[in-house]
Amino acid sequence: MEKIVNAQNLVLGYKKQEPVMKGGNFSINKGEFVFLTGPSGSGKTTLIKSLYGGIRPLSGTLEVAGINMVKAGSGKLTSLRRKMGLVFQDYKLIEEWTIKKNVMLPLIIAGYAADICEQQTAKLLNHVKLTHKSEDYPDELSGGEQQRAAVARALVHSPLIIVADEPTGNLDEYSAEVVMELLKTAHACGITVLIATHHIPSRFDLPYKTLHIENGNIHEIP
Repeated sequence: MEKIVNAQNLVLGYKKQEPVMKGGNFSINKGEFVFLTGPSGSGKTTLIKSLYGGIRPLSGTLEVAGINMVKAGSGKLTSLRRKMGLVFQDYKLIEEWTIKKNVMLPLIIAGYAADICEQQTAKLLNHVKLTHKSEDYPDELSGGEQQRAAVARALVHSPLIIVADEPTGNLDEYSAEVVMELLKTAHACGITVLIATHHIPSRFDLPYKTLHIENGNIHEIP
């Protein structure tokens, strides 16, 4: 089984004297649906940052899509991020851009032709039920609508892996359901999905793996 993420004796944190994660050993295989759980402050966001190069490991090894995250330079990190779909709690939409252009951003960066950008963006906006908001700006949308746009942006370029940090934590029930269904659809298309969350949905009809962080340790829950 091909590993998308592989960590051995991984130590993460912002100060060497105060590691957030101590000696983490885990892997995520291609095509898996993974929930990352743990109490507030346990290190879920810190781990997610390490997966896209937001922070470097203090020690140990971490490979993401075959890239050594301890030694990776800016070029390799840029290449990796083009293969990833990132969803943040605070959306990170560009306020001066329309929703359509925000969703299109990964395709623009990757250099796709204009007609492909238009077609793929229209498809994703339809999936998240925001076609009617495509020419609006982020501050004209509700929080739930902004997060749905952020998920569409993360999926528009068919990434290798989606990494989502509490993507439904602040959403109304309808938006949370739309977001989760879209992530399940992505998984059905072969995309690996990792979601950091406080609560796994009570009714979840896909096989999944749970990685739990607590007291600086991470382990898989059978």
